[in-house]
Amino acid sequence: MTLDGSIVAFIGIAALLTILPGADMALVAKVTLLDGRRAAFFTSLGICAGLPVHATASALGLSFILATSAEAFTLVKFAGAAYLAYLGLRTIHDSFRLASEAVVAASRAQTSRAAFAQGWLSNVLNPKVALFYLTFLPQFISPGDNVLAKSLLLAGIHAVLGLVWLPLYAYAIDRIGAVVRGARHWLERVSGAALIGLGVRLALERR
Repeated sequence: MTLDGSIVAFIGIAALLTILPGADMALVAKVTLLDGRRAAFFTSLGICAGLPVHATASALGLSFILATSAEAFTLVKFAGAAYLAYLGLRTIHDSFRLASEAVVAASRAQTSRAAFAQGWLSNVLNPKVALFYLTFLPQFISPGDNVLAKSLLLAGIHAVLGLVWLPLYAYAIDRIGAVVRGARHWLERVSGAALIGLGVRLALERR
């Protein structure tokens, strides 16, 4: 399968979603602070292992979507654009809130299996990830594609990006936690603005 324009576009959007602060990064930060970077790596691995679950679930509905009319596809496209814009607006809004989360320091180091399971469950049960895959993945599936295979390919790309970013984030939290927490608000605002722009661009794009 060649690296076509749809895959390149997905890489850009998935990269933004990967670095966007949310439940996954909050969990990795907590595990890093309480159990160390090794446990955080296995938590990151578990988070990324949850992505194929979302891809498989979304593929069950993509076949019907791709078989329907252009009007139905346009509706899905606008749903994906609206979701991106919502994420962007919500991210910018939340960046202005004062986040005062006290991390309890009385914790035993987790086993690798427990850290992995915690990350996997957190991702699989995250409705934002499920909604993103269900509403946005169809934009990158062509009518001639094997829906499940293409969905798993895109999830694999998303997982690789996560396995690069989350351990780096854990390292930064471990080394300069206080500084990272302050800088996170600016990252949220930049990511939010970029997501809004991508949502508008998607809404204006023709298939």
